[in-house]
Amino acid sequence: MARKNKEEALATRSAILDAAEIVFQERGVSKASLAEIAAAAGVTRGAIYWHFANKVEVFDAMVQRVIGLMEAKLEELQKERHDDDPVELMRELSLYFLDRLANDPHYFRIINISWHKCEYVGEMAEICDKHLEHGKRFLDISMGAFQTSRERGHLSLRVDPRTAAIGLMAVVDGLITNWMLYRPVFSLVDTGAEIIDNYLLGLRS
Repeated sequence: MARKNKEEALATRSAILDAAEIVFQERGVSKASLAEIAAAAGVTRGAIYWHFANKVEVFDAMVQRVIGLMEAKLEELQKERHDDDPVELMRELSLYFLDRLANDPHYFRIINISWHKCEYVGEMAEICDKHLEHGKRFLDISMGAFQTSRERGHLSLRVDPRTAAIGLMAVVDGLITNWMLYRPVFSLVDTGAEIIDNYLLGLRS
């Protein structure tokens, strides 16, 4: 019975987060209410308060689902890859990000909401620093990969690891921003892979 109750609670929590994606996408985070999310999920507001204290926690949990996928993929790549050039790991992680964004509706909605439909002011300001910390973590990992790659002779000695990491982040973010504005213009996965490879090629020794 306890296991069933736990499974039901997890299913309700997942339904709430799925509904939050839809409501935030349609209404924007600031205008959306917990009552609208509850109605979309087919639950009571009390059910939402059982899992989340407020809308900020709902939004954070929604974003953490994407962050969790990225963290899991990074761990998987770190275990599987044994080549000499760690920049290849960052390449694969970047391509995975683009692929999920292009092919997973949940992923697309969450990134679109957090980038374009949320103002990090008022009650949302407190969550901004937390999400920026995750971005900084991936930047630091990327910087370490470029540093090691340069030490092993895969990158030109003129390459600054921090600048290279920021550049990769700018390339990926720029691709996503432009693709989201009008998706038919180019293939995020195919064109994105070509552009990322050209960027990394320019850093090779």
